[in-house]
Amino acid sequence: MTARDTSWIDRFQGLSRLPEDLRRVLVNGSKVVSVPAGTQIFAPGQSADNLLLLLEGTVRVQQKSDTGREVFLYRVHAGESCVLTTACMLAFEDYAADGIAETDVTAVAIPRSTFDDLTARSPIFRQFVFTAYSRRITDLFTLIDDIVFQRMDVRLAAKLLELSGDGDVVAATHQTLANELGTAREVISRTLSEFHRRGWIEQARGEVRLSGREGLVRLARSAGEQ
Repeated sequence: MTARDTSWIDRFQGLSRLPEDLRRVLVNGSKVVSVPAGTQIFAPGQSADNLLLLLEGTVRVQQKSDTGREVFLYRVHAGESCVLTTACMLAFEDYAADGIAETDVTAVAIPRSTFDDLTARSPIFRQFVFTAYSRRITDLFTLIDDIVFQRMDVRLAAKLLELSGDGDVVAATHQTLANELGTAREVISRTLSEFHRRGWIEQARGEVRLSGREGLVRLARSAGEQ
């Protein structure tokens, strides 16, 4: 990808309508960066100086409580921007959560000067920013609803199905799953033991194998019946 290559813009829904002159402003005023898996991209107390648009990889955004418990907030995937960064840049606030590269990540870093310029000049860019922001805020309200109102066994069943994708193995420890769902490891361990008793899963060190997917699917779907 050359410094003046604008093709990456078309990977982001909403930006493809930018006129050619503003596409050049965006590309010339930003840079493509790459970081390896495990890199801490931002941390609480750091200033938000660049809006990140992911080209490849996944970034996990999580918050840690005063007691040290980690709570998963959301993931940023290729073709998406980070809503927390957007909020911090708009409000001139520091980060209040961690952003961790779960995989090798390639992203476009748009510095504040370019972000402010295009937000002021371009209705298309402004709509892109606020549409992505609105969607993620809705997701976060759903997360809050899940934590407060949904049973843990239902949430864990849904999370195992989500993390397994098209396969039958979830490579995650009990603590990792607890962080994903904002609960204690002991709660996850008890619930997984019950799933094992029902024949839905098998456990090994660092992974959970889905041996009875149908049962997990039925339990996850029961959320809509509560």
